[in-house]
Amino acid sequence: MDKTLELLRLAKEGNQDAKEQLVTENLGLVWAVARRFLGRGHELEDLYQIGCIGLMKCIDKFDLSFDVKFSTYAVPMITGEIKRFLRDDGMIKVSRTLKETAYKVKKAREEIINRTGIEPRLEELSRLLEIDVEEIVASLEANVEVESIYKTIYQNDGNAVYLMDKIADEGDAQGVLLDRIVIEGLMSGLNETEEKIIKLRYFENRTQTEIAKEIGISQVQVSRLEKKILLKMREEYFNKK
Repeated sequence: MDKTLELLRLAKEGNQDAKEQLVTENLGLVWAVARRFLGRGHELEDLYQIGCIGLMKCIDKFDLSFDVKFSTYAVPMITGEIKRFLRDDGMIKVSRTLKETAYKVKKAREEIINRTGIEPRLEELSRLLEIDVEEIVASLEANVEVESIYKTIYQNDGNAVYLMDKIADEGDAQGVLLDRIVIEGLMSGLNETEEKIIKLRYFENRTQTEIAKEIGISQVQVSRLEKKILLKMREEYFNKK
């Protein structure tokens, strides 16, 4: 049994020293997850504290029989705890100043379009309102409606997938690393064919038709399997929260 699993075993037996050591060794993971939620109206320290609660829950709930690394199990639980906090406390808090700036920009933009029929450039709005371009951009971004991770997007071949399935394509390197930890953990629960389909589809950007030829089944079968696998992975992801 490796060191982490041994600490988990001791912690579950009531050993507080083992539990504290586990928490200490995984604080870096909490900070990494917390940083992904900056800019949503809360200080990093507050997000970190909530993430620590998620880590504690993870230690309590982790089953030693799980065929998954502790960090793989912990990331979605810490993330889920912070998301619940943001959801319950208000997803995004926008300052009055940003709201007022966004309103001024919206009105000025509408007036210019009505008068000229042309979409104004940011520099033009900046000169007209005497507001820095950076401040205009910040106000507009702060007031944009948050997209659901379940928003349907489409591939080039016309097949629908969820936005969540593509999140790892964007974001900072740290965010991609955390997403990869979660994805690799979820893929460990797939059989050989399922894992191959996901790797070809989302890591090599192959079309369903190309995958069908390589595996030796029809494109329709690949489409059905892909949807089934993604559903299986999503259910596994949320069952860990």
